[in-house]
Amino acid sequence: MRIHTLRERLRALGANPRHEQRVLRLWSQALPQTSGRRQIEHFLPSALVAELPAIADELAALARLESQHPGEDGSARLLVKLGDGQMVETVLLPRDGVCVSTQIGCAVGCVFCMTGTTGLIRQVGSAEIVAQVALARSLRPVKKVVFMGMGEPAHNLDNVLEAIDLLGTVGNIAHKNLVFSTVGDPRVFEALPLGRVKPALALSLHTTRADLREQLLPRAPRLSPEALVEAGEIYARATDYPIQYQWTLLDGINDSDEELDGIVRLLTGKYAILNMIPFNSVEGMPYQRPSWEKAADIARRLHRRGILTKLRQSAGQDVDGGCGQLRARASMPVVRRNISIVPVGS
Repeated sequence: MRIHTLRERLRALGANPRHEQRVLRLWSQALPQTSGRRQIEHFLPSALVAELPAIADELAALARLESQHPGEDGSARLLVKLGDGQMVETVLLPRDGVCVSTQIGCAVGCVFCMTGTTGLIRQVGSAEIVAQVALARSLRPVKKVVFMGMGEPAHNLDNVLEAIDLLGTVGNIAHKNLVFSTVGDPRVFEALPLGRVKPALALSLHTTRADLREQLLPRAPRLSPEALVEAGEIYARATDYPIQYQWTLLDGINDSDEELDGIVRLLTGKYAILNMIPFNSVEGMPYQRPSWEKAADIARRLHRRGILTKLRQSAGQDVDGGCGQLRARASMPVVRRNISIVPVGS
């Protein structure tokens, strides 16, 4: 379901803009439609009042909790069933955040991600995206929404931007706390500056080598790491939010001294934060997670060279729940992938 379809339905029931915003505000904040000091029959059109219970039920059915997998770090991976029975993953993050999915499957095919093994199955509608936030808010407070779950948000741009607009207005999420994550689709850099809600931006970098990036992200747009950082810097300066560069640490693949030199070369002087996340082990994939000590040493070395680096634990690591693993276990056998990566220096 799209949010604009919901708006059209409310208008057909006699809602004016204030009525419409009230329904959307209460839904997106996981509050009952009867909330407030006024009696709704004195405020809303009678036709809308009569339909509100059915509308509330339909909105709740957009995203229902199938199972919950708490992590030791305060996170929790949720397996969420959408209205047509398809599953997505939504992650409750520590410190009042939630990570939502924007697609079922993904067409980018990042070789270290379980979600990409299925290809794209379908887009997640804007109302389904907001419904994931509403579900999360029914479980705990949410002050930050990260569009970094299953899928590539840039490949579902209209739905994601519609959800961002709602969450950044009546959804009561600060614009800087809406984080749009992408592998670097050029359409993102054109569309995001035009919205009334301008989210923060996270860019999947993962390597400073163009040839290795093509291997790790085989169907990502062919932007070089230099071009990606240049486009990110323009957006960062325009919005006054630092770009969050994502780097999944793969042992022996993208953790060499040459890569660290490349990071310093690319990000020195940039309005940027480097998020380093040790690989979340996935059965059937030919990669290893570096030791925490090795990852911490890399982060310290980058800090000493002037790069703001945050070493992050991937939520769901201790419950084997990252990168689409929950959905994969619920719906299909594990897909084994035989992939050859050429390490630096070869």
